[in-house]
Amino acid sequence: MKKTILSVILITSLLPFAFSQNGNILKVGDKAPDWLLQDADRKEFSMNTWAGKVLQINYVDPDVSDLNDPFNDAVNKATDIDKTLDKKLFKGMGIVDCKSTWKPNGIIRMIAGNKAKKYNTTILFDYEGTLQKSWGMPKDNYTVVILDKNRIVRYVCSGKIPDSEINNLVQMLIKLSNE
Repeated sequence: MKKTILSVILITSLLPFAFSQNGNILKVGDKAPDWLLQDADRKEFSMNTWAGKVLQINYVDPDVSDLNDPFNDAVNKATDIDKTLDKKLFKGMGIVDCKSTWKPNGIIRMIAGNKAKKYNTTILFDYEGTLQKSWGMPKDNYTVVILDKNRIVRYVCSGKIPDSEINNLVQMLIKLSNE
């Protein structure tokens, strides 16, 4: 009887992990599954919208939207000031993880609009947690994914990108764009 009770407890405690959203976590070397998301004007975008470009995708819970500004500032400097990262070959964008926040959609769109202006970029909205399911993106976080022109994952970081990695990542974007 004790073994049966222990088995039931063990199985029920492990079930959430067996079916967790992170079962399909996107890893370096994986081909990223495509998605279809909308911007604030309800215009639809997919990765094919930017075919032939290297993509930097910031999947962001609005509660931590400033976490990787130092990295984004460095990328912005490389594209707009130094001109070492060609916008014809590279696209950086934000995807707002609306499912992970308590904030209303109107406030989310306002925050996203400010980021879009600051970085002169596209901001898309993931209302249903599409990338949490298909890419295994964690909730309540800020994840940066870099994809090459063939949509192969070259870098993934959930949380803050260490300052010591920023320059190397910018150089990676430049190199991938020129391949």
